[in-house]
Amino acid sequence: MLKELDPKFETVMIIDDNLVDLYIISRMITQNNFGKNVLHYTEAQEAIKYLQENQDNISKLPQIIFVDIYMPLMSGFEFLETYDALSTNLKNYCKTYIISSTIDNDDIARSSSNKNVVSFHVKPITKEFLDRII
Repeated sequence: MLKELDPKFETVMIIDDNLVDLYIISRMITQNNFGKNVLHYTEAQEAIKYLQENQDNISKLPQIIFVDIYMPLMSGFEFLETYDALSTNLKNYCKTYIISSTIDNDDIARSSSNKNVVSFHVKPITKEFLDRII
């Protein structure tokens, strides 16, 4: 009998206002054993609120955060500005990736130069991309 592999990460957060993208990313995460728990947010403010409320409780924090750039109310860049004010412990624990359909070089450069962003990835998320995240 094959032992099921443990997911690579306990908790992964996805912030994307596009429900189809949210669903696809979520399925990729669970089907590829990348994350055990997936936190979905269609609004970046709600995700920030969750992180603020749990920044002293590591067990509730996601190890990986995927955030889209273009969203109403609060963009991915605005999310990153607010995120930067969170605790150092949280920022050391959570690894943030920008996931976007943009091919705008300015957006890619702005994402890549942000100290809280590990990398920028063009949608859709692939198994190969997830496999590269350690």
